[in-house]
Amino acid sequence: MPKILIVDDEKNVRKLYSEELQREGYETVSASTVSEAIDAVDRESPDLMILDMKLGDESGIDALIEIVEKRKDLPVVINSAYSVFRDNFQTWAADAYLVKSVDLGPLKQKIRELLEQQG
Repeated sequence: MPKILIVDDEKNVRKLYSEELQREGYETVSASTVSEAIDAVDRESPDLMILDMKLGDESGIDALIEIVEKRKDLPVVINSAYSVFRDNFQTWAADAYLVKSVDLGPLKQKIRELLEQQG
């Protein structure tokens, strides 16, 4: 069962994504800060990460840069309410960039695609 790390500062978003993805057959772990995300990558060895760009006063870009350096093989889906980060070249290290929506269909589809690519 693939393990997905959900990194978002909003507790309700983490809970919703976790419940939805568990229904799809995934194991989930979550983090709300950059340091929690980095620790979770080391401790949990997720197969994919969903990353928000605004983590309270912190930036998801900081987490992305550090995590990609540690785990180049880890697929990362940026899932942000702000499309402006798409223009930041540092976000290009992610495998996908989706704007948050009430419809989780596109997010679930992208997760399936990336995990299939990994084999």
